[in-house]
Amino acid sequence: MMKALIFGAAMLAAGGAVAQPFDYGFAGLMANKNRETLAPLTLGSGKPVAEEEYELKSGTYYKMNIVADGSAELALSGGDFFRAIWINEIVINKIEIRPMGVHSLEFDDAGEAEISFIAITPGSYTLSIPGSSGESQRAVFNIR
Repeated sequence: MMKALIFGAAMLAAGGAVAQPFDYGFAGLMANKNRETLAPLTLGSGKPVAEEEYELKSGTYYKMNIVADGSAELALSGGDFFRAIWINEIVINKIEIRPMGVHSLEFDDAGEAEISFIAITPGSYTLSIPGSSGESQRAVFNIR
C-alpha cells in the first residue's frame, strides 16, 4: 500500500497521470436500461409454474417475479440454477436481500418476491416444486 502511494505521488510530481481503478462494468451492466424482465413464475395449487422455457443469455441482467396465490404452502427449489447465476438481490415486501447463495424460496401464504440476477454458466437448469413430478410443476432455464 505504501509503495502504491509513493508511486502515485511520484507520478503526479513528474506530471504523469495516475491509473484509475479497473472498472469491471457492473455499473453499466446493471443499469435498469440493460435489464430484461422475464415472465413471472407462479405458485398455486395445480397451476403451472411457467408457461414455457426461459431462454437466457450468459452475461445478461434479468429481473423476474415469483408470485404465490396462497392456495397451498409451496416452494421452488433449484440449487443448480441458483449456482449458475449471480443474484443481485431478492426483494420481498420492499426488503432487499443480497444473498451469498440460495437453494430454495418457500411461500407459506400469498405473496410476491422479485429476483434480479445475471445469468452466468451455460446449461439447462430447473426450478421445481419439491416432491412434485409433473412437467408443469417446474420452470426450465436454458442459459446460452
